[in-house]
This record gives sequence, structure tokens and C-alpha cells, in this order.
Amino acid sequence: MAQYAVLIYNGDSAHRPNRTAQDTETCDRHAEELERTGAMVAAWAFTPRDLATSVRGDTIVDGPYLGDRDIVAGIYLLEAPDLDAALAIARLNPACQEGGGVEVRPVAGGGVVQP
Repeated sequence: MAQYAVLIYNGDSAHRPNRTAQDTETCDRHAEELERTGAMVAAWAFTPRDLATSVRGDTIVDGPYLGDRDIVAGIYLLEAPDLDAALAIARLNPACQEGGGVEVRPVAGGGVVQP
């Protein structure tokens, strides 16, 4: 089955260090559903934008790389038979209903790097 990366864009991440269960409730429910169906292979939630550090050339800058209103809040990897199926799953991400969105990209290759 093909794999698709789903990049989550939103105003910021709900996964701050002092978050509550209520802060991440919709995200957690969505992740549990994807796990239950077997579609999600792996997932990573990122911390809020104020914890980001960017590298631009030889300069290190506090904050996210892009100055846009949305940031990459997380990423997960899906297995789906085709792009249409991956898009149908990705549309269910809470960010799509909460003012953000997702980007779906076919995975060209890769995997866990062994030391």
C-alpha cells in the first residue's frame, strides 16, 4: 500500500509543555481513530512556534522558518490504497475544521535510519 505524509498546518500547536487533555482532545480523538483503522503508520506532534529555532544560511534565528500565520503543527504518515483514499482520511483532521488545514504528499522513500 502507498504511504502519504500529512503535514498539519494551523495557527499554532496545542502541544505546549503545560497542555491539558482538553487542549489536545480533538487531536487525540482523531489519532485514536486513525490508529483503530490501521491507516496511521506514525505521528509526531510539534511544540508551539515560540519553541522553534530556524537556520537560515549561517544564521540561527529564534522562531519558525516561515513568518506566515500558519505553522507546521505536526505530521503523520498514512497508508492508503491511493491518493483519493489518503485525501479522504486527511480531510478528517481537526485542523481542517478549526481554521487550519493539511497538506498530503506521496512518500517517495525513506524510513527509520539505523545507527
